[in-house]
Amino acid sequence: MTQKEDKYTLLLEQVRALLAGEPDRIARMANLSALLHLEMGFWWTGFYRVCGEELVLGPFQGPVACYRIKKGRGVCGTAWGEKRTVVVPDVDAFPGHIACSSESRSEIVVPMWNEGNIVAVLDIDSRELAHFDEIDRQFLEKMVAYI
Repeated sequence: MTQKEDKYTLLLEQVRALLAGEPDRIARMANLSALLHLEMGFWWTGFYRVCGEELVLGPFQGPVACYRIKKGRGVCGTAWGEKRTVVVPDVDAFPGHIACSSESRSEIVVPMWNEGNIVAVLDIDSRELAHFDEIDRQFLEKMVAYI
Protein backbone atom coordinates (compact mmCIF):
# COMPACT_ATOMS: atom_id res chain seq x y z
CA MET A 1 0.00 0.00 0.00
CA THR A 2 1.30 3.45 -0.88
CA GLN A 3 1.59 6.34 1.55
CA LYS A 4 -1.37 8.01 -0.20
CA GLU A 5 -3.50 4.87 0.17
CA ASP A 6 -2.57 4.64 3.86
CA LYS A 7 -3.59 8.26 4.41
CA TYR A 8 -6.89 7.79 2.57
CA THR A 9 -7.63 4.55 4.47
CA LEU A 10 -7.28 6.34 7.80
CA LEU A 11 -9.25 9.30 6.51
CA LEU A 12 -12.06 7.01 5.31
CA GLU A 13 -12.49 5.78 8.88
CA GLN A 14 -12.66 9.39 10.11
CA VAL A 15 -15.25 10.21 7.46
CA ARG A 16 -17.46 7.29 8.50
CA ALA A 17 -17.36 8.39 12.14
CA LEU A 18 -17.77 12.09 11.36
CA LEU A 19 -20.81 11.69 9.12
CA ALA A 20 -22.57 8.93 11.07
CA GLY A 21 -25.86 10.03 12.56
CA GLU A 22 -26.08 13.44 10.86
CA PRO A 23 -29.20 13.50 8.65
CA ASP A 24 -28.60 16.86 6.94
CA ARG A 25 -26.82 16.48 3.59
CA ILE A 26 -25.45 20.04 3.50
CA ALA A 27 -23.99 19.69 7.00
CA ARG A 28 -22.30 16.45 5.92
CA MET A 29 -20.96 18.16 2.77
CA ALA A 30 -19.57 20.99 4.88
CA ASN A 31 -17.69 18.72 7.25
CA LEU A 32 -16.43 16.40 4.51
CA SER A 33 -15.04 19.32 2.50
CA ALA A 34 -13.38 20.75 5.64
CA LEU A 35 -11.85 17.42 6.63
CA LEU A 36 -10.51 16.67 3.13
CA HIS A 37 -9.17 20.18 2.71
CA LEU A 38 -7.36 20.15 6.03
CA GLU A 39 -6.01 16.60 5.95
CA MET A 40 -5.07 16.39 2.26
CA GLY A 41 -3.91 19.98 1.74
CA PHE A 42 -5.91 20.59 -1.43
CA TRP A 43 -6.12 24.09 -2.99
CA TRP A 44 -9.94 24.08 -3.23
CA THR A 45 -12.34 21.47 -1.87
CA GLY A 46 -16.09 21.70 -2.10
CA PHE A 47 -19.45 20.79 -3.50
CA TYR A 48 -21.70 22.05 -6.25
CA ARG A 49 -25.34 21.03 -5.79
CA VAL A 50 -27.69 20.15 -8.64
CA CYS A 51 -30.44 22.80 -8.75
CA GLY A 52 -32.60 22.36 -11.82
CA GLU A 53 -30.41 22.57 -14.92
CA GLU A 54 -27.31 23.95 -13.24
CA LEU A 55 -24.86 23.30 -10.44
CA VAL A 56 -24.94 25.81 -7.60
CA LEU A 57 -22.06 26.41 -5.21
CA GLY A 58 -22.39 24.52 -1.94
CA PRO A 59 -20.17 24.08 1.12
CA PHE A 60 -16.46 24.51 0.36
CA GLN A 61 -13.01 25.34 1.67
CA GLY A 62 -10.57 27.58 -0.20
CA PRO A 63 -10.70 30.81 -2.20
CA VAL A 64 -13.94 32.23 -3.60
CA ALA A 65 -15.53 30.20 -6.38
CA CYS A 66 -17.94 30.37 -9.29
CA TYR A 67 -21.57 30.41 -8.19
CA ARG A 68 -23.25 28.49 -11.01
CA ILE A 69 -22.16 26.00 -13.66
CA LYS A 70 -24.27 24.70 -16.55
CA LYS A 71 -24.50 20.98 -17.34
CA GLY A 72 -21.70 19.99 -19.70
CA ARG A 73 -19.58 23.10 -18.98
CA GLY A 74 -16.18 22.90 -17.35
CA VAL A 75 -14.97 19.88 -15.41
CA CYS A 76 -17.88 19.95 -12.93
CA GLY A 77 -20.55 20.23 -15.62
CA THR A 78 -18.83 17.50 -17.64
CA ALA A 79 -18.75 15.08 -14.69
CA TRP A 80 -22.44 15.77 -14.07
CA GLY A 81 -23.40 15.47 -17.74
CA GLU A 82 -21.36 12.31 -18.36
CA LYS A 83 -22.33 10.80 -14.98
CA ARG A 84 -18.78 9.85 -14.07
CA THR A 85 -15.74 10.97 -12.11
CA VAL A 86 -13.47 13.19 -14.19
CA VAL A 87 -9.75 13.49 -13.46
CA VAL A 88 -7.93 16.34 -15.20
CA PRO A 89 -4.11 16.33 -14.96
CA ASP A 90 -3.79 19.82 -16.52
CA VAL A 91 -6.81 22.12 -16.40
CA ASP A 92 -5.31 24.38 -19.09
CA ALA A 93 -5.55 21.44 -21.52
CA PHE A 94 -9.22 20.71 -20.68
CA PRO A 95 -11.56 22.15 -23.34
CA GLY A 96 -13.98 24.63 -21.78
CA HIS A 97 -12.33 24.66 -18.35
CA ILE A 98 -13.89 27.30 -16.11
CA ALA A 99 -11.06 29.10 -14.35
CA CYS A 100 -12.40 30.25 -11.00
CA SER A 101 -8.78 30.55 -9.87
CA SER A 102 -5.69 30.88 -12.05
CA GLU A 103 -3.75 28.95 -9.39
CA SER A 104 -5.65 25.72 -10.04
CA ARG A 105 -3.52 23.32 -12.11
CA SER A 106 -5.28 19.94 -11.83
CA GLU A 107 -8.75 18.83 -10.77
CA ILE A 108 -10.94 15.88 -9.85
CA VAL A 109 -14.74 15.96 -9.82
CA VAL A 110 -16.75 13.13 -8.23
CA PRO A 111 -20.53 12.84 -8.71
CA MET A 112 -22.67 12.29 -5.63
CA TRP A 113 -25.61 9.95 -6.24
CA ASN A 114 -28.97 9.62 -4.47
CA GLU A 115 -31.60 7.15 -5.65
CA GLY A 116 -30.07 6.89 -9.13
CA ASN A 117 -29.66 10.63 -9.67
CA ILE A 118 -26.68 12.92 -9.31
CA VAL A 119 -27.53 15.44 -6.59
CA ALA A 120 -24.13 17.15 -6.30
CA VAL A 121 -20.49 16.90 -7.31
CA LEU A 122 -17.39 17.03 -5.12
CA ASP A 123 -14.87 19.32 -6.82
CA ILE A 124 -11.23 19.33 -5.71
CA ASP A 125 -8.46 21.46 -7.20
CA SER A 126 -4.72 21.29 -6.70
CA ARG A 127 -1.99 23.82 -7.47
CA GLU A 128 0.15 20.91 -8.75
CA LEU A 129 -0.08 19.41 -12.23
CA ALA A 130 -1.25 15.76 -12.40
CA HIS A 131 -1.98 15.68 -8.66
CA PHE A 132 -4.95 13.28 -8.87
CA ASP A 133 -4.95 9.63 -9.89
CA GLU A 134 -6.88 6.38 -9.62
CA ILE A 135 -6.25 6.18 -5.86
CA ASP A 136 -7.89 9.58 -5.34
CA ARG A 137 -10.82 8.55 -7.53
CA GLN A 138 -11.45 5.30 -5.65
CA PHE A 139 -11.29 6.77 -2.16
CA LEU A 140 -13.17 9.99 -2.94
CA GLU A 141 -16.00 8.02 -4.56
CA LYS A 142 -16.30 5.95 -1.35
CA MET A 143 -16.33 9.08 0.81
CA VAL A 144 -18.95 10.84 -1.28
CA ALA A 145 -21.15 7.74 -1.04
CA TYR A 146 -21.44 8.33 2.72
CA ILE A 147 -23.22 11.62 2.16
